[in-house]
Amino acid sequence: MSLIKFLTSKVFFKQLAIAVVAIVVLCFLVLKWLDVTTNHGEFVIVPDLKGKSIETVGIELKDHDLAMEIQDSANYNPNYPKYSVIEQNPIAGSQVKENRKIYLILNPSGYRKVEVPNILKRTFRQAKPQLEALEFQIGEISYKKSIGEGVLSMSHNGKPLKPGTLLPLTSKIDLVIGKVD
Repeated sequence: MSLIKFLTSKVFFKQLAIAVVAIVVLCFLVLKWLDVTTNHGEFVIVPDLKGKSIETVGIELKDHDLAMEIQDSANYNPNYPKYSVIEQNPIAGSQVKENRKIYLILNPSGYRKVEVPNILKRTFRQAKPQLEALEFQIGEISYKKSIGEGVLSMSHNGKPLKPGTLLPLTSKIDLVIGKVD
C-alpha cells in the first residue's frame, strides 16, 4: 500500500478522528483536574499583621489557612513593640491561595550595636560627622584646658568609653574636648 493511498483511506481518517477525540477528552480532564487541585477562583484575604506579636500572628494565619516565614529582622523600629511584625509580604488585603507563605519581618529587641570609632585627638569638627554617620548622638560637651585642640575622652552614661566599644545605635556619647588658652 502506498503512502498516498493510506492517507486517503477510511482507516487513516478513522484513526485520526479517534486521536483528535482522545486529545480533546484528555485536555478537558487535565483542565478540570487543575481547577480542582488549584482551587481556581478561590482566594483568601491576607490579614493586617503589623504591630502584632508572633504568637497572635501564628493563630491568625492558621485561622486563614496561611503559613508564615520569618525573615531577617535587622532594623529596629521604636514605634513597634519588641518581636512584633513591622513588615509583611504580601501586604494586607491581598488575595492569595490557601497555604500561601506570608513573609514577615520582626522588630528586634533593640538597636543593633555599632563599634565606637577612634575619634580621640581629632577636632570636634572632624569627630561630630563621624559619630553622626554611625547614628550616634552627641551628648554633653565639656571643655578642658589642654596643649592642643581635639577630643580628649569619650563617655556613655557617665562611664569612660574606649574606641572599639560596641554601643547600640542612637546612643548618646559625651565628649571632653581640649581647649587651648
